[in-house]
Amino acid sequence: MKYYTAIPMAALLAFTLSACSNSDKTQTSEESGSENTEAVSTEVTKLRLSHFWPATSSFSKEVLEPWAKTIEEESNGRLKIELYPSASLSKPQVTYEAAVKGTVDIGSQAHGYTNGRFPLTQIAELPGLSSSATQMGCILQTLYEDGTIASEYEDSHILFMYGAGPGALHTTNKLIKTPEDMKGLRIRRPSAVAGDIIESMGASPVGLPANDMYTSLQRGVVDGLSFPWEAVTTFKIDEVTKYHTNIPFYSSGLMLAMNKDTYQGLPEDLQKVLDDNSGMEWAKKVGEVFDKHDKTALQNAKDLGHEVIEIPDPLNDPAWKGPLEKGTEKYLSDVEALGHDAQGVYEKAKAASASCKV
Repeated sequence: MKYYTAIPMAALLAFTLSACSNSDKTQTSEESGSENTEAVSTEVTKLRLSHFWPATSSFSKEVLEPWAKTIEEESNGRLKIELYPSASLSKPQVTYEAAVKGTVDIGSQAHGYTNGRFPLTQIAELPGLSSSATQMGCILQTLYEDGTIASEYEDSHILFMYGAGPGALHTTNKLIKTPEDMKGLRIRRPSAVAGDIIESMGASPVGLPANDMYTSLQRGVVDGLSFPWEAVTTFKIDEVTKYHTNIPFYSSGLMLAMNKDTYQGLPEDLQKVLDDNSGMEWAKKVGEVFDKHDKTALQNAKDLGHEVIEIPDPLNDPAWKGPLEKGTEKYLSDVEALGHDAQGVYEKAKAASASCKV
C-alpha cells in the first residue's frame, strides 16, 4: 500500500498532463538559482503488520513499535510499518498464510498455531532444549540461518525468528505437583509438541489460541494451560488462575514473516533497511524483553499470594522424566513418519541449544 507526500501545484499540473497517474513514485522540483531542476523521489511504502499480541503487550510496545520506528528512521520516512495487534487483521492461526498470500504484508505467528505446517521447526520446542526466551530465539534463528529448517519457509521472506520463555503450568483449582496430578484435567495445548506431552501425562489437550484463554478458563472450558510467564500477565491469566507449576514444560517458537513478492518489489536500499533490522540481533532482542517480563510475572504471582511450586530440571526429576521423554519420542517419531530426518534435526537443535545458552 503506497501514498504520496504533498507536491507543489506546478509539479502536480505537469504530472497530471503527462497522463502518468498510475506511477508509484512522486517527484518534486526545486529552483536552485538556475533553470536546471533536480527530480527527487518521495515515494512512501506502507506495510501492514498483523500479530495476535495485545497492543499493550511487551512484544507490541517494546519490540514491534521500536522496530517499526527504527525502520522508518533508517529509510528516511520512505518505509512505514502499520501495526495491527490482537489479531485484528488476520486470525492467529492463519497469519503466516496471510503473509504468504499478501493479505497482510508482514505477519507474526506462533508455529504451533498451525500444527503440521512447521514440523521441523517445532522440534526446537521440545523440553530440555531451552531455558529462556533469548536462548529459544537464538536456537530458532540458528537453525533457520544454517538451513536446517529453512525449507519450511520458502514461500515467505523471514525477517526474524523469536521464542517465548519456557511454558509453565497454570491451573484454576488444583496445584500440579506430579504428572499424576494432571490426569483427567483439560489443559490448553499451544502446539503439537506440548499436546503430546500433556497427553502422555493423562490429561486432555485442548487447542485454543492465546486470545481465547481468559474466557475459557473463566467458564471452565479448560482447567489450566501451559503458558510462558510473560504471557500470563499479558493475557491477564493471573486473574483466573491461582496455582502455578513453574516447570520448563516446553518452549514456543514464533516468527515474523513478510510476503516474498512485497519484499522483492522494494528498492534495494529499502530491502537493506529491512535486512539491517532482521536476523539474530532482533531474535535476541525479543528474548531479552520476554525474559525480563517472565521474571516480573513470576514475582507478581507470588506477591498475589498464589501457590507456586518450582520444578527447574524436570528431565532429571524421577517423577517427570519419563512422561517428558515419552512425549518427546512420540513427536520425533511422528515427524520421522512424514519422511523427515527428525533425529538429525533434533541433534542440530541440541547443538544450537548449547551454543545459544545464556
